[in-house]
Amino acid sequence: MAKLLAEKFQFKLVLEQFADNPFISKFYENPEKFAFPFELFFVAERFKQLSEMTTQTDFFYNGVITDYLFIKSLLFSKVNLTEDEYTLYLRIFDIIYKSLPAPELIIYLHSPVERLQQNIQLRGRSYEQKIPDEYLENIQNQYFGYFKQKQDLRILLLDVSKADFINEPKHLQQIIDCIDGDFPMGVHYMDIG
Repeated sequence: MAKLLAEKFQFKLVLEQFADNPFISKFYENPEKFAFPFELFFVAERFKQLSEMTTQTDFFYNGVITDYLFIKSLLFSKVNLTEDEYTLYLRIFDIIYKSLPAPELIIYLHSPVERLQQNIQLRGRSYEQKIPDEYLENIQNQYFGYFKQKQDLRILLLDVSKADFINEPKHLQQIIDCIDGDFPMGVHYMDIG
């Protein structure tokens, strides 16, 4: 969806570089041991990507769209780290986060855990195949908790459990119409499909 929206609005696209994280498979094998370096690597990479994008001037693009929210690093770390690790991580995160611009719009794609598990199976990454439902539910709860606190942002929460952005152009068009419209700050919910 991020690719399709970037093309439509002529935005520069920034995709998460998850495969570059040398701790990813180690984390899924032994989360207690590798969670901290796993999360530090992600926050450093995301910061590098976004800071490079915000300092470059490109007259051919109207803005930037990413397939992740920077705050994602903090939300995942809250689930993955011990209390002491999270306290240290939060200090580092706060220093970095202050230097990035706030997003103008957040689009969150929500699916039930069952569909997420189907997508994980289809994606076929070996290290992800044993992710427990409880973990995915915890991550979703972190996002929802964050959104409830952020009435100063425009957040579009989309139920995409029936959406097909590739084969059903009308599903993407629903999102485009919403983006083109003017909606106030806060969380706005919409079913797609």
